[in-house]
Amino acid sequence: MTDFPLLKKFLQDNGLYSDERYAKFLTYFDEVVETNKVMNLTAITTPEDFESKHFIDSLLPFAEFESAKSVADIGSGAGFPAIPLAIVLPDVKFTLVDSLNKRVNFLCGVIEKLGLSNCVAVHSRAEDFAKQGREKFDVVTARAVAAMNILLEYTAPIAKTGGKVIAYKGSNAEEEIRDAKKAADLLCCKLEKTLSFNLNGGDERVVAVYKKIRPCDKKYPRGGNKPRTNPL
Repeated sequence: MTDFPLLKKFLQDNGLYSDERYAKFLTYFDEVVETNKVMNLTAITTPEDFESKHFIDSLLPFAEFESAKSVADIGSGAGFPAIPLAIVLPDVKFTLVDSLNKRVNFLCGVIEKLGLSNCVAVHSRAEDFAKQGREKFDVVTARAVAAMNILLEYTAPIAKTGGKVIAYKGSNAEEEIRDAKKAADLLCCKLEKTLSFNLNGGDERVVAVYKKIRPCDKKYPRGGNKPRTNPL
């Protein structure tokens, strides 16, 4: 039987543990691994790596979400970081956005199986979702989506003024943040803090927290894949 001792300890140390929550992580792991046999969700499938690089990595900045009521996760993929966060933060409403319909179908199935009444999954490109979600969310997250200057264009328009964009990054975060200075200015975001963590095995993880200081120009995010082809 799969066991995640480091995850269990993390949850216990942070006052997040319950048998029911822990069981949901076990079920979630089984669902991802089983579906991964027929659909490419993740290259990380061993329990040890999954525990640290997906579960714990997603939960590292959980305290940044505790005062939020609404979170949009852009480019959710297999559901990281939104589903692990939703398991431990049941009072926060999570909207998972992904552009691939079969991934959204997977997410909907997982949400139902885990009984996560605080989650919905939406099939949409980020720039299209911004038309309906502009300035609506307390926090907007993104993990393994794009370089910071691109990521901010997808996420900042969706965050409320006074809200946050939380970007999960690796060891090159400092360079990405520096290169995204122009984008942050144009998108009315100010870097509030960076949180550094070392995962099991020594992998460095950095979470960049931006504050949305005022509404940004409605021309952002640009359509036609311009955030990627012509980054700010």
